[in-house]
Amino acid sequence: MAVSSSDFPMQRTARWAIGLICVAHFFSHFYMLLLPPLLPVIADAMQTSYTQLGFGITMFSLMTGLAQAPMGILVDRLGAGWVLIAGLTLEGLAFSLLGVWPVYGAFVLFMAVAGLGNAVYHPADYAILNEVARPERMGRAFSYHTASGHLGEALAPLTVLLLASVFGWQQALFICGLLGVGVAAALYLRRDWLSSGNAGVATMRESAPAEREVTESATGTPVANPADAVMTRRQLLLSRPILMSVAFFIGLTLIGRGVTGFGVTALHEQQGFSLTLAGTLISAWLFASPLGVLVGGRIADGQGDLQKTIVACLLGIGAGIALLAWTTPGILLSGILFALCGFASGAIAPSRDMLIRSLTPAGQAGTVFGFVSTGFNLGGIIAPLLFGFLLDQGAANGVFWLVALASVLTVFTVIGVSGKPARQTSGAA
Repeated sequence: MAVSSSDFPMQRTARWAIGLICVAHFFSHFYMLLLPPLLPVIADAMQTSYTQLGFGITMFSLMTGLAQAPMGILVDRLGAGWVLIAGLTLEGLAFSLLGVWPVYGAFVLFMAVAGLGNAVYHPADYAILNEVARPERMGRAFSYHTASGHLGEALAPLTVLLLASVFGWQQALFICGLLGVGVAAALYLRRDWLSSGNAGVATMRESAPAEREVTESATGTPVANPADAVMTRRQLLLSRPILMSVAFFIGLTLIGRGVTGFGVTALHEQQGFSLTLAGTLISAWLFASPLGVLVGGRIADGQGDLQKTIVACLLGIGAGIALLAWTTPGILLSGILFALCGFASGAIAPSRDMLIRSLTPAGQAGTVFGFVSTGFNLGGIIAPLLFGFLLDQGAANGVFWLVALASVLTVFTVIGVSGKPARQTSGAA
């Protein structure tokens, strides 16, 4: 189909807008892994235990989980661009202030503030992407968005450790925080590219009469009034496939956080690797992961069995990490194992999203994906406490054993994600 020359400026603007969103998402994940490589140094400087630091990191995940739904409302009412700019500014300033005020009470406070800022990315980013990306390129826009987050995770350990080795850990945090503020300033200067408008408010008003029709289509049950529709939606979210999906997301978070969040410290204490070397090995996982995302997208689009793909990747991760925990491989073999497991971890993501989509009744995508994604937040709350406790007990090797166990147990949640939840709610009125 021919494209009008007048469409080209709009397309260029869309590409730039997608690029800016990807940079913002890069920093979302960059900040998630900014502190773990520095935990031994921070614990020594603040005279705190790993469990105490784990509590501070848990506050980050807790605030993100609690604030995501309210942030979604703000996105619809104020516009996604403004919410995204405010969130990135808040998070960047919080990490800069961590470097300025290295006191445990301030650490917990600023982690909570950073978690609040981190809550904006998914509702704001997806609102903007849905508006600026062309429908025929939407999948690629989403894949770039996901890959940019993985890249942020990959660069965070190396960046902060390099800056810390040159300037000190406090100055490293201060600089990394200011980088996010700088990106927020760039977003502000190009905020017209990021406007998702306030169409969401009007859309909600206009769609209210259609809620009953959507719910009846999803559940196969006539709905007498809007209150019954709400009840039916609640039953949908409490159906076995959806709840197993939440458990699936929790398992994936335990796996990822165990390796990327505590792997550096575990390697440092278990095998005596320097923090820089341990960070480099974990970065092999982080750099391989976005490659896995891109390849996994093609696999998911190939109409194959999504569950078999996910199970194969999980078992591969479990075997690789168990080998790292059971033996003491050399540096090269450790790097290869981390890279292969990281690739498998990334390859899961597209099949994961397609699997959840296959469970979603028509008109319920926001409800289902929003509810299931709370598994990430729940896992983010549990993981620091579990892995921090293991490190405090001197069981650094237990970090990798727990990751391997989580990989195997998560297989059972994938097997449980089957059937159509809409059918299970069809008997409810």
